[in-house]
Amino acid sequence: MKKIFICTILIILFIYFLSGQVFAATPKLVSKLSDAFEEIRDWIIKISTPAAAVAVCSGALMRKFSFGDEEKIRTGKKLITGSLFSYAFILAADLVISAIQSLIS
Repeated sequence: MKKIFICTILIILFIYFLSGQVFAATPKLVSKLSDAFEEIRDWIIKISTPAAAVAVCSGALMRKFSFGDEEKIRTGKKLITGSLFSYAFILAADLVISAIQSLIS
């Protein structure tokens, strides 16, 4: 009877310590890196919005004031589409990162 009790206690303690919930503290370096990446991500999102707007406006003005020059029209169109695709890619990457973070935590 004593052996069964001791074995049961040892098994419960073993499962308790292996569950990872007891000592699941995040190291300081990991939390600092995580906070730094969060700030960088927020900074990129804040900067990309006005940058995309400036690029689209520049492309539109280039097309508007091309005065029939086909090269300037093509360059303006490429500038507009490139900036919109880049901004969409940044927003999609932010969405994926947010989804992954919500699944992890």
